[in-house]
Amino acid sequence: MPVHKSAIKRARQAKKRNTINRARRSTIHTLTVAVERAIASKDAKGAVEAMRKVEAALARGAGRGMLHRKTASRKTSRLTKRVKAIKSAK
Repeated sequence: MPVHKSAIKRARQAKKRNTINRARRSTIHTLTVAVERAIASKDAKGAVEAMRKVEAALARGAGRGMLHRKTASRKTSRLTKRVKAIKSAK
């Protein structure tokens, strides 16, 4: 247990950030699954729409320090490559 006043405050802030970051991570995962489903069903239009949302969420997460910017970039790049592959297949 924290003893100092500053440590108590820091623990309180950490708990709050943890809750917020967990919600953000969950949202990113949900959006990523939506892109995966669209890719699996070969729905190019749906995949592009879902991709736009997941790209914004990843950038937001990286900007807020929830995940590393290169991790967000890598995930975006890999998903984009797969979406482009189904678009060009048609």
